[in-house]
Amino acid sequence: MDQTATPPVPQAHMAPPAPAPRAPLAGAPPAPGAPPEWTEILDRALRARLARATAGLSPAALIGAGMDWAAHLAWSPGRRLHLADQAAHAMVELAGYAATRATGAEVPQPVPPGPHDRRFAHPGWRRPPFDLLQQSFLAAQEWWREATTGLRGVTRQHEDAVAFAARQLLDVAAPSNLPWTNPEVIERTAAEGGANLVRGFLNWADDAARLVQGRGPAGAEAFAVGRNLAVTPGRVVFRNRLIELIQYAPQTPQVRPEPVLVVPAWIMKYYILDLSPGRSLIEHLVRQGFTVFAISWLNPGPEDRDLGFDDYRRLGVMAALDAVGAVCGEDRKVHGLGYCLGGTLLSGAAAAMARDGDRRLATLSLLAAQTDFEEAGELMLFVNEAEVAFLEDMMWARGTLGSERMSGAFQILRSNDLIWSRVVREYLLGERAPVNDLMAWNADGTRMPYRMHSEYLRGLFLHNDLAEGRYCADGRPVALTDLRIPLFAVGTEWDHVAPWRSVYKIHLLADADVTFLLTNGGHNAGIVSPPGHPNRRFRVARRPHGTTYRDPDTWLAETPPRQGSWWPEWAAWLEAQSGAPVAPPPMGAPGRGLPPLAEAPGTYVHQA
Repeated sequence: MDQTATPPVPQAHMAPPAPAPRAPLAGAPPAPGAPPEWTEILDRALRARLARATAGLSPAALIGAGMDWAAHLAWSPGRRLHLADQAAHAMVELAGYAATRATGAEVPQPVPPGPHDRRFAHPGWRRPPFDLLQQSFLAAQEWWREATTGLRGVTRQHEDAVAFAARQLLDVAAPSNLPWTNPEVIERTAAEGGANLVRGFLNWADDAARLVQGRGPAGAEAFAVGRNLAVTPGRVVFRNRLIELIQYAPQTPQVRPEPVLVVPAWIMKYYILDLSPGRSLIEHLVRQGFTVFAISWLNPGPEDRDLGFDDYRRLGVMAALDAVGAVCGEDRKVHGLGYCLGGTLLSGAAAAMARDGDRRLATLSLLAAQTDFEEAGELMLFVNEAEVAFLEDMMWARGTLGSERMSGAFQILRSNDLIWSRVVREYLLGERAPVNDLMAWNADGTRMPYRMHSEYLRGLFLHNDLAEGRYCADGRPVALTDLRIPLFAVGTEWDHVAPWRSVYKIHLLADADVTFLLTNGGHNAGIVSPPGHPNRRFRVARRPHGTTYRDPDTWLAETPPRQGSWWPEWAAWLEAQSGAPVAPPPMGAPGRGLPPLAEAPGTYVHQA
């Protein structure tokens, strides 16, 4: 993609200077009276080097979890006897299955693969000896699941971490990963005379070169920002050291008077919401008669290491609201839309605005965005004091956390689908999966500043400050219970980043009218759900302010599914919260020092 350099920033568009230096981060060198500073620097430098070798995973955290599990298992003779009995039963069952299959008779598998396990879908896994390899592996997988879960006394996080580690090791050893134990690979190799393995080696060599050179996956060259991604017409109308604000050109004769401000997560490029034409949520909104503004975040470098959570609120959300008001009129209220961590940031900003009597927001829409992190899914495997301190030391040395670290963590969470199935398909079968716009976006990562990452890991994930009233904006705590404006929250069924039951907790936190929508798909693909997308469905229900709460499982049972995209449902909700159509606002506000600076998608999105 074009790596356009950032042009000089006009003074009229600069944000106010940063506040005075703040207190050191948790985990920073200790105050006077503690051990000498050089000893702390030595320790942190050593841990930073170790972190690069372990992909950011703390050995201390994993060892601690393993010791907790092993100690409790050692003091549980009854559980060990149960596990021994389970192993013996599995061996007898497997032997009986093998004996029956040796006669050529068909018999049900003792341990069938899970509904989402596609490793053994090929018919060859039903033939000897591959069926025995498959069943041996699945039996071992089932035994380790039993061994690592439900052990009385082990903390929930340690149990999850041990089960996760066992699952990762088993995934590595799956017979589907080896060319001589995978019947599909053997058949393909025999049919092609080994040409598939030659192609696979070339695919591996190409991927290795791309990794070293920092290029995207094979096929990503077909997509480029400004050419066939992020092409909804618009202008950059505001820029400061942290954001560019894009105003999109109207595509209807009249628009709703309340503009929409899109706040994406700062750990990703904004254009996941403006992908290819026909798959762009921003394009959809503009065509429905809304004036849309979107924040495009700076891709920070080491010089931005001290930018923190409140800087992102102040220089991001609040500065964007000021600019939107300058363009559309100070009396115009704004529909706030936050995606992923952008929704978390926007929620905190909205609560601070409610605390301070700032009534500029008309509604708040949160897409796959958590406000309570007590049950934040499998990402919590990586969030405890040992892991956060380890990551802090890695970022302390570099000033930022690289996108490859975050991408690697997400891939490990779904190693079957994102790592090993790809190894088999591309390196053993010699097939290249076609790259789509969402995959190209996913490869276009961003970094995160040292302070910001530390503050959000500690404050949000580790201590749950936003949900519990300890998150501070401008030095004073905010409470989500101050939110009174209508809320629309979207969760996705298979979200491993923001589990939908965690997103659903907004019902318990905001004192407002809440509409909750659950769509199928994952964290990204479930949100990118344009009309006409096949096999899409959603459930939606409104909880009026002051009515009785329903727990998520009751909500799920009582809310029938609907077929189709959720975008029109949300657009209709926005329309119902809006006033009568008016003439579109001008592009920018030249009379107020906000002339258009550049064509969309701007310059920050091109930063590597």
